[in-house]
Amino acid sequence: SMSESLPFLGLMAFMAGLIDAAVGGGGLIQIPALFNALPHVAPATLFGTNKVAAVSGTLFAARSYVRQVRLPWKLVLPAALAAFAFSFVGASVVSWIPKSVMRPLVLVLLLLMAVYTLWKKDFGALHAPVSIGRRERVMATALGGAIGFYDGVFGPGTGSFLIFLFIRCFAFDFLHASAAAKFVNIATNIAALSYFLPQDQVLWHYALPMAACNVLGAISGSWLALRGGSQVVRVLFLVLLTVLIGRFAWEVLG
Repeated sequence: SMSESLPFLGLMAFMAGLIDAAVGGGGLIQIPALFNALPHVAPATLFGTNKVAAVSGTLFAARSYVRQVRLPWKLVLPAALAAFAFSFVGASVVSWIPKSVMRPLVLVLLLLMAVYTLWKKDFGALHAPVSIGRRERVMATALGGAIGFYDGVFGPGTGSFLIFLFIRCFAFDFLHASAAAKFVNIATNIAALSYFLPQDQVLWHYALPMAACNVLGAISGSWLALRGGSQVVRVLFLVLLTVLIGRFAWEVLG
């Protein structure tokens, strides 16, 4: 019943918003919670409901970051626009790419990212962004497109890949990378919503209270990240990667 499931879903949405605002990956909490609490609802409707709550939190997180962190829009905007376009492409080919192929591939990529982040102690510690020329803008567009495509096809770990690539390719620190990732994520979320909303795949009486909880979580998470800086975000990033790796290893080996 709703009176039992809503407090649980609200709490999970708060936690998802908090984690998501700092490092992404809120879907890891919110999606299983929805499947758990509403086992009789069609998966597409649960994904649509999840997106409404998630994008609300992401918008508030992005707003918190923009007031505190200066972002190079010449990189962030092309990446976000490409991500928006290519998440549609990804969503349209989703049926061609078997999940059995994606999972091991993503698992390997996550492991490589975790090892690299642990091994390079100063990775993402300093914010010394590259000067932005044509090459950087093209690269940002390509990265955004690739991540958007991945988000459309599969999804888990999108935020982690974005954070990693912003640090690796453009010499951001963890805090700035997390802030930039939010804007690319908003683009892919809006693309997903424009797919779910016309099909009426949203349970609004769950989505709206969850959105409110997700927003409160997002405000808390971005406050935590801005207060703790790149060190806190780095630790949370590694925790998130560990959870993702555990989940994919379980699915691949199980």
